[in-house]
Amino acid sequence: MQKIRPCLWFDNQAEEAAAFYVSVFGGDSRIENTTRWPEGTESAGSVLTVDFVLAGQEYMGLNGGPQFTFDESVSLSVDCADQEEVDRLWAAFTEDGEESQCGWLRDKYGLSWQIVPRELPELLNGPDRARAERAMKAMMGMRKLDVQALRDA
Repeated sequence: MQKIRPCLWFDNQAEEAAAFYVSVFGGDSRIENTTRWPEGTESAGSVLTVDFVLAGQEYMGLNGGPQFTFDESVSLSVDCADQEEVDRLWAAFTEDGEESQCGWLRDKYGLSWQIVPRELPELLNGPDRARAERAMKAMMGMRKLDVQALRDA
């Protein structure tokens, strides 16, 4: 078990969301444990928590009720190897979700993600400051990030 793992608060969709995220990331992703409310409680038998792993990172999903919802102040940033991975993840998360800008989106559960091509930091922080400024300006006008357009800037 890793020392720190994010806990994602859902109304009542933790199990569904965990299964969806595992299906999107595949590979080193899996559901590890599901805890149910005990007998004698109002929610007896329903899912309380789901422990899952996405690309080797541990998470816990909690069905905590409608009191709290996700917002953009917290997002999960995904390091994408190439445009193909950016496109695949963008399509999966925006189906029934919502595009934002600069590589950000909200999935169908309201969780914010940053879908980021691996070379973006180099383009934005490279020694050629004029090129970096052009890449930043190009990125600011995008929803889904386009690696070639960022390079061309």
